[in-house]
Amino acid sequence: MSRIGRSPITLPAGVEMNAKGREITVKGPKGSLSWEHPRRVEVSVDGNVVRVSRARDDKRSRELHGLSRALLNNMVLGVSEGFEKKLEIQGVGYQAKMQGKKLTMQIGFSHPVEMQVPEGVTCECPDATHIVVTGIDKQKVGQFAAEIRKVRKPEPYKGKGIRYEGEVVLRKAGKAFVGGGG
Repeated sequence: MSRIGRSPITLPAGVEMNAKGREITVKGPKGSLSWEHPRRVEVSVDGNVVRVSRARDDKRSRELHGLSRALLNNMVLGVSEGFEKKLEIQGVGYQAKMQGKKLTMQIGFSHPVEMQVPEGVTCECPDATHIVVTGIDKQKVGQFAAEIRKVRKPEPYKGKGIRYEGEVVLRKAGKAFVGGGG
């Protein structure tokens, strides 16, 4: 059996999970999420303990067993605590700010880059060089943070660009002047 799939999920206080057929709904203090689990997986809710099992033992069922348990656990964590991604901008004159539901960034292009914040995700700029993306859906938070980073990835020579907080960018040496010559 899958090591991840067979471990039970304990629902924290204030979080409830309902399973109707294949439709799973998780409600908590931060909001609610719903998901339809695959047919090869069975989900049972007993009080505050959720168990995921598989109907068959073929390869695809084994793959979906651990995946389904991880997705359900992320839903529980999302509605109880939420998810957060922090990005930092490095470069002279590079900055970001929120304008309504749009994130506007000046990052070395001839024009400002505007990105619409998706539904279910909140974005804030505590200062001009930091961006914080939060939400209850782990996939949406990670996807939007990746799209922000993709606008100007950190380059290896000077390290300028948008990076995750704590991300290490491997730096390359520039051209070396040897001298001499004639």
